[in-house]
Amino acid sequence: MIRPARVSDAAELASLHIATWQHTYRGIFPEDFLAGLDVEMRTSWFARRIESGSILLVAEDDGDLAGFAFLGESVDENWGEVFAIYVHPQVWGNGYGFELLSAAEVEMTSAGFERALLWVLESNTRARSFYERQDWTLGKPLRIEEIGGVQVTEVRYERVLQGHRPPSPSRPAGSP
Repeated sequence: MIRPARVSDAAELASLHIATWQHTYRGIFPEDFLAGLDVEMRTSWFARRIESGSILLVAEDDGDLAGFAFLGESVDENWGEVFAIYVHPQVWGNGYGFELLSAAEVEMTSAGFERALLWVLESNTRARSFYERQDWTLGKPLRIEEIGGVQVTEVRYERVLQGHRPPSPSRPAGSP
């Protein structure tokens, strides 16, 4: 089941987020950085986002949170963005990522976005393969971030959202 996050989900979201980071990014970020991720700080972060009306969707698995997607308007004009999507490693392969990403695409389409983007670590081959199977395509921009004292490269994935199509080369943008 996919539903909007509630403030009462904040602590569970924080724990899920940290567990996922610690599993997914082992070997990419230093162990002490991953071990030091702060549940209270992340709980507060999630609670503030939910209270402010940010779009945070959660997937439930037998009453527990299995994953979440955080989305909204990108800094790129007229683009929606999936800022984060995480599924607990214990339930990988059960379809929650697909359900969350599909729900995020529906939300962004309903908000009027024709295109969406997301960023993923270049070295996160599992996630990249997942996005490619969902018809997201690798975009041109790259960005370099420093996280946990490590420089990482992020790649951008893009998608035309359902119900929208890009202008064809023979048809100028804005024409029927």
